[in-house]
Amino acid sequence: MSTEFALDLRLARRKAGYTQRDIAHLLDSHQTLVSELERGCRQPTLIQIVTLSLIYGRSFESFFSEQMGTARKKLQKRIVRMPAGGRSYVGTFNRDASIERLARRLADTSDTHESA
Repeated sequence: MSTEFALDLRLARRKAGYTQRDIAHLLDSHQTLVSELERGCRQPTLIQIVTLSLIYGRSFESFFSEQMGTARKKLQKRIVRMPAGGRSYVGTFNRDASIERLARRLADTSDTHESA
C-alpha cells in the first residue's frame, strides 16, 4: 500500500481529532487494523474505503490520488495496444466508440481523479 495513502489517512484522522480507537469503532473493527492502514501495512477493503470517505468527508479519489494516477498511466499504455475487435456483432457495436471515450478521459489532465 502507498506510503502517501497511509500518511494521508493518519493526517486526516489527527486533523479531525479522532483516535485510532475512535476510527476502529466506526469501522466496526480493531485498533490494530487502523494502525496497519496508517502504517501502509494493510490495504483497506472497499467497504472500509467507503466508510473512511464518509468519516472524513473526503472523496475516494482524494485518498487514492496516487493509485488513480498509476492506474491512469497503465491504462494509457494498454489502450494503444488493444487487440483488434474480432468479429462484429450487436454486443460489440459500441466497442470502438467506448475505447475512444476511454482514451479521451485518460488523456484529460483536468480530470478530477488526477487532481484530487
